[in-house]
Amino acid sequence: MTNENENPVQQVLDAYKAAVHAKDIDAFMAIYDEHIEVFDMWGPPWMYRGTQSWRGMAKEWFRGLKDERVVVDIENVQIRRTAQMAFVSAFMKYTAISPDGTPLRWLQNRLTCVLEPKDGKWKITHEHTSAPVDHNTLKVSLKR
Repeated sequence: MTNENENPVQQVLDAYKAAVHAKDIDAFMAIYDEHIEVFDMWGPPWMYRGTQSWRGMAKEWFRGLKDERVVVDIENVQIRRTAQMAFVSAFMKYTAISPDGTPLRWLQNRLTCVLEPKDGKWKITHEHTSAPVDHNTLKVSLKR
């Protein structure tokens, strides 16, 4: 495991941000357990189960960005951790940037995830993203 003074859950969140910005599929997948279960608001499908399914989503996401990059800002992070499991909730802001660093657009969603120590590293074993929906219009709000 990591040094007791370090926060392994925060390290996973930082690795997520770095992997998305770099569009590094291997680094992205390294933070997930092989039996990952994801309820992703961007779909279909309703659920991704296992690394093969989740890797396919990530490849399409990164490929679709073409020459753009994404900066991930994680706000209002709440972490509850025991020796066996951690629960995280946060607001995620994804900003698409051009090759020269110009912000192009952004959106936000909510994240909850569960992490567990696996072979000496903390891995995400369950992830759920969402955003509020207006009951009258059925429009999803992607900005807080």
